[in-house]
Order: sequence, then structure tokens, then C-alpha cells
Amino acid sequence: MKGEVHHHLEESIRPYIDLIDTLRSVGIQKDLALPTIVVIGDQSSGKSSVLEALSGIALPRGSGIVTRCPLELRLRNVTGGVSWKAKIIEFGDPSLVEKHVEEAQNELAGKGVKICDDLITLEVRSADVCDLTLIDLPGIARVPVQGQPQDIGNQIKRLIMKFIEKQETINMVVVPCNTDIATTEALRMAQEVDPEGIRTLAILTKPDLIDRGTEKNILAVVQNKVIPLRKGYVMVKCRGQQQIDEKIPLVEATQIERDFFQNHDFFRPLLDENKATVKCLAIKLTQDLVSHIKKSLPKLDEQIKKQLWDVRNELKECEAGPPQDLKGAKQFLIKILTKFNDKIKSLSFGELIIKDNLFVQLRTEYKKWNDGLNDTKTPTAQFLKELSQNYRGRELLGFSNYRVFEMILQDRVAKLKEPAIKSLNSIKGTVTHLYQFTDVSHQCFRNYPVLLNTTMNKIDNIQSSQQAKTEQRIMDQFEMESMIYTQDPIYLKFLNEISSDKFSEAQLPAFDIKSKYSEMLQAYYEIVVQRMADQLPMLISFYMLKETAQLLCTDMLSILEGANVSELLFEDSDVSKRRKYLQSRLGRLTAAQEALSDFI
Repeated sequence: MKGEVHHHLEESIRPYIDLIDTLRSVGIQKDLALPTIVVIGDQSSGKSSVLEALSGIALPRGSGIVTRCPLELRLRNVTGGVSWKAKIIEFGDPSLVEKHVEEAQNELAGKGVKICDDLITLEVRSADVCDLTLIDLPGIARVPVQGQPQDIGNQIKRLIMKFIEKQETINMVVVPCNTDIATTEALRMAQEVDPEGIRTLAILTKPDLIDRGTEKNILAVVQNKVIPLRKGYVMVKCRGQQQIDEKIPLVEATQIERDFFQNHDFFRPLLDENKATVKCLAIKLTQDLVSHIKKSLPKLDEQIKKQLWDVRNELKECEAGPPQDLKGAKQFLIKILTKFNDKIKSLSFGELIIKDNLFVQLRTEYKKWNDGLNDTKTPTAQFLKELSQNYRGRELLGFSNYRVFEMILQDRVAKLKEPAIKSLNSIKGTVTHLYQFTDVSHQCFRNYPVLLNTTMNKIDNIQSSQQAKTEQRIMDQFEMESMIYTQDPIYLKFLNEISSDKFSEAQLPAFDIKSKYSEMLQAYYEIVVQRMADQLPMLISFYMLKETAQLLCTDMLSILEGANVSELLFEDSDVSKRRKYLQSRLGRLTAAQEALSDFI
């Protein structure tokens, strides 16, 4: 096929073909149907031979299922050398085409005979091809071969139907001349989705294999007298197996084809009617495709605008997610970390940021601690009994011993250690897990499992360290309490509240009367209870809440140092999946609209 045949069409045709290829390249076919030509046929109908004649390259061929994935064949008329691109591989040796297509099919559908819906794109640039894009589909199979599932025929039909039922598709049906066209499965399927034959074109192959005496019947078919099709019929004679084995070039095969029709007693008129030869087929396909594209563009533009409107509205209903670019994503990470830190600080200040106020919970726990302290208070009579029976030394009756006074109080204070630690653990649970820090973390990072897990680990580590620190401070407090000390005015205040007698500093130490020891012990224990009732909550609030919040905020900002932003912002939720899907659609539709705007 000579390059000059196509040049007069190039200016008007090429831009339309390129436009659809551009739209397909941005993936818009996932959202709406594009004008295209799909090639269907029964196995061994000659599909591969027709495509080979159109493209000038040898595609995978053989018995059984050869095309196992939809193959998009982009033919581009260019001056200069010939090149091929399969997937993202570019090469110049035509003998490698079959190899790369097979490799791509194996990668998508697996080695063997299974099929796959994923598209393989093969681009051919040559001076000997038309500007044309075709999609070759697997040949229709009826009986599964070894290794194929029993429903392989239905799988192939489902795949074919997915393409041909779309109104934007021109269905190019390949049928051998030596079969009854009315009984071919490929044409039957085309008629099912296009009963009036408006977008169906039939290609009759293997005219040299028809039985003598049937020529007139075949001619009637090509002349649209048997099964009318709006786009009609074209007869072609491609290279046979013998010509392939003898490596007859396609250029020579093209001349052989023309000679065949020129010398045929019945099919010679088809040349004048432009209904025979691959050359006529290429020109017709190109013109039909461009005409189809022109008619489809207004509707295509309208569909894109409507879908863009719908997608933008749906995106507004989704929570804002991280931008796709690295710089934007890092800014987004800084933003949500800052928001988290603000909430943690508000939490430590006692502000209501979630349903359950933290300090309501803490006051409940602190009241339990205070109530427990009050329960340990001993009535005067009990103190006196303990003093006389348990702590009397070798002294005679009536003599005092300050060490006894200390021992009684130290013993009482030591018994408070266990409930103090229990209170610490209970409050840690309230602050960390039961309500607060965990809730804030889930509130801010619920869509980001990696970031959430990182934050929870930091909270656990900081809280464990702070708990150990708080326990030590509480133990230090108990060590200080064992020293038995308070200011004299404070002590006298409590003693005068308990005793029926009134004492003042001027009487010191005259009131060292053993009969008053029980009241003196009780007065000092009231001071201990008062101190511990406040001191332990203050220790816990400072180290387990305020200081923990400060440490956590500082530690969270350290995440930004050398952070793998995309990993931290990995999302795993229905909302994020929906948003990513819509963002992907928005990107495709926006690119498609820009391509259409530039074209129009």
C-alpha cells in the first residue's frame, strides 16, 4: 500500500483520529464510550490476516485463541522509517511485534489460553498505512481447548458484547466467503446489538477458497442484496499460509490481491464499486471512522460537561483529602498534625472538644480518691486504743514518746500507697485509652491508618514513660510525708477543730499530755489527708495530662523530619476510596474537556 494514497486525506482525517486517541490515552473510556471500530469474527475467520494487511506487520496467529486481550491497533501515516510501539516499548524490528504482543498478553491474562479485558495498545508508524485505529477482539470460540474453562465461549462473548453494544462503536465483522454468512456467530452478535445494520461493516475473506458455482451467491452478499448492512461489505484476499511461509512481502501481496480481483470472472466489478481489496477497505474504514467521530463530538462534549458537573458536586460531599502532588501533600500533613496538636492542647486545658469532657471524668476519679482517704480516718477512740495497745514501749504510764507518734502516722501514710497507684492507673486509662487521647487521634486520623498507628504508638510510649515518672513522684511524695511536718498554725487549726480544749503557740510545749495524743494524731492525719487529696491529683494532672500533651505535640511535629508523606497519608476508608475514584474521574474528564476545547 503506497503512502501517497493517504496524503490527500491526511489533513482532514488525522486530527480526528488523534483526538480520539488522546481521549483514550487519558482513560476517558472508563467514563463514557468513544467512537471506535472493533474487529470481531469467529476463530480462523481471517481477522489476523486482515489486520496484518492493514498494518503491514505480522500479528500473533495460529489455531485456537490467539488474541486473548483486546488489542488496540493505532496506524499512523508518517514519512520516513517504520516504527512500532507495544505497551511502552519502542522498537524498529517488525519481527518483534508478535513477541511483544504475546508477552503483553501473558502479563495481563497469564500464560496459557485464558482471556482478559485489559487493553493492549500497539502503535504502528509507517508511510504505507492509513491513519486509523482499530480494536481487535478475541475470536469467538465454541469448544474449549485444554487448559481453558468450560465457559470460555461465554467469556469471549461477554467481552465482545461489552464493546459492540455501545452505540459509539462501528462493528467490523470478519466472515470467510466459504461459510454461510447467515450462520456465523460474529454477524449474529452484531445483528443482536445493531438489528438495522446502521453501524455494522462486514469483511469477506478467503474468496479464493469458495466452491465453484457459489460465486453469484457471494457476489449478491457483497452487493448488499442478502443481509443488508448500512455500511455494506468489502471483500479482501490476504496472504495465504503458503505466501506467508514463502515470506512474500505485503507490497507484493497487495498486487497479487488486485490481480486476483482484476482477473476474476465474477468479482471483477467489485473493484469499480470500491468493494474489494485491502486498499479500498483501509480508505473506507478511515472515512467511516472520521465520519462517525464528527457525528459523535457534540454528544461527547455534552456528556463530558455533564459528568464534570456531577463529579465536582459529588466531591464536595466527600471529606477533603491529601493533594496528589508531594508539596501539597506535605502541606496537608502539616495542617492535620497542627489541628491534632491544637485539639490535644485544648484537651489538656479542659476545653470540651468531644462528647465526654475530660475533666468531668477526672473529677470523678479524684473524688473516689478523696472518698477513699476520708474512709481511712480513725476516730479518736480508735487512735487512743492503738496508741495504748500497739505502740506502747517500755515507758511507764503517763510518759510520752514522740517516736511513737511518728510511727503511727508513718504506718497510716504507707497504707495509702496502694490506693494512690490504683488511682493513677485508673486516671491514665481515662486520659489515654477510654476516652480522650485515643478519641482525638481517631477524630483527626481515622482515614490514615499508618499515621493513626504511628500516633497511637507515640501516645503509648509517652504515657508509659510518664506513668513511670508519675509513680516515682508519688513515691517521693510518700517519702516526704514520712517526715511528719506541717506549719504550726495549720496544725493548731486542725487540733482546735477536733479537741474540746483550745490551744495556742504560747502554750507550747505545755500541752504534751498523753491523754491528748489521739486528738493530736487525728489532727495531723487530717492535714495528711488534705495534702494528699490535692497533691496526688495535681501530680497526675501535671505529668499524665499537661506534660504528656506537651511531649506528644512536640513528638508529632518530629514526624515531618524525613517523613514518607505518601505512606503516612495512605488512606483506607470508604470515603477516601470514593474520593480517590472521583478525583481520578475528575482528572480524566478535565483532560478530556481540555483536549476537546483545543480541538474545537
